[in-house]
Amino acid sequence: MRTLPPLLFALQGSELYAARVAQRLGCSLAQHEERDYEDGEHKCRPLDRVHGREVVVFHGLHGDGRQSANDKLCRLLFFCSALKDAGARQVQVVAPYLCYGRKDRRSQPQDPTITRYVATFFEASGVDRLITLEVHNPAAFDNAFRMPAWNLECAELFAGHFAAQVGDAEVVAVSPDSGGSKRAEQFRQALQRQLGRSVGSALMEKHRAHTTLTGTLLMGDLSGKTAIVFDDLISTGATLKHAGLACQEAGATRLFAAATHGLFTAGSQLFDLPIFEHIAITDTVPPFRLSPDCVSRHLQVLDSTALIATCLAENGAFDRSDPGRR
Repeated sequence: MRTLPPLLFALQGSELYAARVAQRLGCSLAQHEERDYEDGEHKCRPLDRVHGREVVVFHGLHGDGRQSANDKLCRLLFFCSALKDAGARQVQVVAPYLCYGRKDRRSQPQDPTITRYVATFFEASGVDRLITLEVHNPAAFDNAFRMPAWNLECAELFAGHFAAQVGDAEVVAVSPDSGGSKRAEQFRQALQRQLGRSVGSALMEKHRAHTTLTGTLLMGDLSGKTAIVFDDLISTGATLKHAGLACQEAGATRLFAAATHGLFTAGSQLFDLPIFEHIAITDTVPPFRLSPDCVSRHLQVLDSTALIATCLAENGAFDRSDPGRR
């Protein structure tokens, strides 16, 4: 008996991203219904039959103009539970951006570790596997989940982009803080492979007290070199700007930045006095807080859907020769 391929669902706000993944896999999105009620409650239900099927649900868990991160998380968990109640054999979640990734440790007495609570919610809702991109703290992510949870790293994607930008110049990969040093090192190694020559590394000192950033020490030689500040996400942009200004003062002749998730919670404030030639982000979070003109002048948005499609295909569920797929 031929095994049917998974059904792919995309909740509201994630349809375009999921459709591009589905196109890479040679299938289409399954049908579902989402209803909002007058008191703010809602429901989501599959319209295609899911009994006995593997199911993949896409939802980026960033807040936007319509729903907060909490709203999206709640809708996703309820929908996954509904799929299991309807007899789905396996439920995978693809969350290109996973909320609460920065709430992964106690920095003050009695602080919550919300990353771990979110993992518990997914497990309680019957989710069998989670796929996400570039989590803030991979070790905390791995420790939080008891079910299979895969963090797809974007170092190779960014390395391919910047290899075409830097020419023959000497290049340095810069971590904007100590917590991101391993991530920046992965990017450095990937860029070195792409360029076929040595790439340097640098590390910026950063201390945060509430909303205030301090730290002036920059370790690494940037004089006369091209610097690429590499991080997992941009929220207000303060960390990126802090590191970028230090790179300028250290003598970097060209300056770029990269981050997988561009939240831009402070709007275009990062670009009021632009210090980067451009900032590369991925499409995990649409830059909806920025004007189209700001996006075209300052950003390069890279397509991350191939990473997701490859991960799903390598899982063995999508056989392109299978005539029974959607």
